[in-house]
Amino acid sequence: MNDLMRAILEMTVVIPGLLLAYLPMKAYLKVRPAKLFAGLAPLMIGLCVAGGVCCWLLKIRTTFVLPIVVLIAAWIYVRTLRVSIWKSGNIFLAICAVWVCIYRISGAVDGALQAENNLYFCMRAAIIDNLLCWGFTAIACYPAIRPVKKLIENENMAQTWYFFWILPVVYIVFNLFMVPKQGNVLYVEQTLKDSIFIHIMLLLMLGLLYFLFYLMATSLNKTANLEKEKAFLEMQKVQYDNLCTVIEEIRQAKHDLRHHFTQLSAMADREAWEELKQYLAKAQDRIPSLDMIFSENCAADGVVGHYCALAREQHIPFLAKIALPKEIPFDEMEMCIVLANLLENALEASLRTDPAKRYIRVDVHIHAERILLICLENAFEGDVVEKDGVFQSAKRKEAGIRIRSVRRIAEKNGGGCSFEHEDGVFRAKVMLRRE
Repeated sequence: MNDLMRAILEMTVVIPGLLLAYLPMKAYLKVRPAKLFAGLAPLMIGLCVAGGVCCWLLKIRTTFVLPIVVLIAAWIYVRTLRVSIWKSGNIFLAICAVWVCIYRISGAVDGALQAENNLYFCMRAAIIDNLLCWGFTAIACYPAIRPVKKLIENENMAQTWYFFWILPVVYIVFNLFMVPKQGNVLYVEQTLKDSIFIHIMLLLMLGLLYFLFYLMATSLNKTANLEKEKAFLEMQKVQYDNLCTVIEEIRQAKHDLRHHFTQLSAMADREAWEELKQYLAKAQDRIPSLDMIFSENCAADGVVGHYCALAREQHIPFLAKIALPKEIPFDEMEMCIVLANLLENALEASLRTDPAKRYIRVDVHIHAERILLICLENAFEGDVVEKDGVFQSAKRKEAGIRIRSVRRIAEKNGGGCSFEHEDGVFRAKVMLRRE
């Protein structure tokens, strides 16, 4: 019975390893964590017990059955996640490499505790093996939940993910070949000391290599994000140039209104009705529609009017309340970029929403002469993902970039922004402060 317990204990190290693998993947589970735990915990305990019983009955080492249990655990792990197999597979292999190093350290400890080479670790060595695995899991909780999770959640697939698997595989194979052909050699005192030291150094070296990989992947992701944002900002600049053209046309049209009224007044005084009709027909295209004039500020009118026209083309109710003077004590370009980003997101979300539920509301006004407040509300359908306090579309990466752009401008101007969603309504609030 003692042999059976030792065999089972050697198998149970799979459980903390699988737990550690799941820690950074919480956001990608296909089922709720509680449901997964309720089904997976008894299954893994059952597999470990069954594997230990099989080794005990057949009088074979656990190293023959343990890989089978690990493969089953890996299959379950990959199947229960909604993430690239490159990421999930690399995480699982990385933990396997660490567990192999711990297993070898425990093997050396077992050699120091018992004088002969048995099929299984002695009871104390088996307990130490489990304690080391659970201890490493506890120590690795923070890196798994914070930095590694952030790396996994990054939308970019850094090239390092495609070749990282080589490192843990090499470590696993290397540890397997380090086992001497004559098992009794491990039970020589000097060999035991050397073996424990070597495997501890290998474990530390493996941790260092993992850290270097993390730095490399993070750097590549930052570079990719910067390139993506640069491309988007260039696209925004083109969009802004187009908006500036529209703003200038509206400004010119407003300027021409005085001239038009002067001419119309003169023709009316002369009672030149036919000439007046012809003049109105020619000038009609240049006179802006009154329902597209939202405020005295031409820049804000140009942006809001542009998206108002786009919304009306798609039969989306658009309500704008823009209380801005002709001159504002804020950077007009940055205000227009914020408005354009928010309205672009709202328009895209509305197009993916049931036509009966669509609407966009925007409110812009100045508070206390030094604070610009922008509030936008629109209906949406589907999933909204929150990352680092920023809500973004689960389907459109550009939406997340636009929100980051809004946040950056708000913080640059000493303000802030907030995004929230509830019952199919998305709300964005932005504050720009004049220094």
